[in-house]
Amino acid sequence: MITAEIVDKWMKLFYSKISEQKAYLSELDTPIGDGDHGNNMMRGMQGVEDSLDKLSNPDLKTILKTVAMALISKVGGAAGPLYGTAFLEMAKNCEKTQAPAELFKLALEGIKKRGGATTGDKTMIDVWAPAVAALETDSLSVEKIEAAAAGTKDLVAKKGRASYLGERSVGHLDPGAVSSQYLFESFIEAGGIE
Repeated sequence: MITAEIVDKWMKLFYSKISEQKAYLSELDTPIGDGDHGNNMMRGMQGVEDSLDKLSNPDLKTILKTVAMALISKVGGAAGPLYGTAFLEMAKNCEKTQAPAELFKLALEGIKKRGGATTGDKTMIDVWAPAVAALETDSLSVEKIEAAAAGTKDLVAKKGRASYLGERSVGHLDPGAVSSQYLFESFIEAGGIE
């Protein structure tokens, strides 16, 4: 079950991963994007931390919505609206269910609708879709998430800036998939799955 406490811990862990990997994420983004994914995500996570610090004893809906709004307002490029949409979908639906598989599935549907991408397009969805599938069978693991992110290296980008490169995007990891890897790893570390 996803609780406000888990989300708080999850965001702290995600913040430290982004902080540690900021330069790496921007490095991944340089050959196929604007070279700013790490800095954008760091700005977003700083916004998340600052916003969550202002809350006192928030419920699940409040904390998820706060994360969403901070990401939408602080993260540049496509990542802000996509990550923000994921958390907004969770916030909108968390009164009906707190099951990770269901909330992440709704979040994934929101990302797909917002970005128009699907599995195999070399985007964050290439990590989100297998992660959701694994949650549905209680088999989510760090290894599965890492493998999903690594799998984007061989794909041809069909969405976003990287799509302009066509075949030349092969051989590069998708930065959004790698930051999504950190998101799901942080979720596991926060105790999001029993």
